[in-house]
Amino acid sequence: MSRDGDVSSETTRSARERLSRDAERSGYHLNPDAAKTERIVRGLLVNEGRFGYRSCPCRLAAGERGRDRDIICPCDYRDADLTEWGSCFCGLYVSAAVLKGERALAAVPERRPPGGAAAKRPAAAGGIAQGRALPVWRCRVCGYLCARDGPPEVCPICKAAADRFERYV
Repeated sequence: MSRDGDVSSETTRSARERLSRDAERSGYHLNPDAAKTERIVRGLLVNEGRFGYRSCPCRLAAGERGRDRDIICPCDYRDADLTEWGSCFCGLYVSAAVLKGERALAAVPERRPPGGAAAKRPAAAGGIAQGRALPVWRCRVCGYLCARDGPPEVCPICKAAADRFERYV
């Protein structure tokens, strides 16, 4: 792959298949529209060639990892977008309801703050967020912990559904 975005179809297809396997193992699903998914994956690969990391192809990257860390795929906003809209911002990941055809895809509004990662909550030394901390959710099946606004749709470890999570902290 070159820095100018020359990505072969085979490389894109291979990356999509790998992403799909990884997603399914973690309780996530790629968009079943293979053509759309391959366009997004190709964009990720182009950005990887440009910047050295896979920033979301649907957002304008600064080209500096520190400023773009919130939009490196999977982005910081994926889980909240999946819960609220059934899809992430770019449409690469979809919820189980969308995958099963129980929910239609809709446009996902941008939740990234203006200024990107730099505008997000500052973290104190040691990585602990200052101000309003995110709640911690615990999977009652396997004990997996995650800090976010709500529990994940599916536990990435044991695949338990969101209703098997409890607010831990």
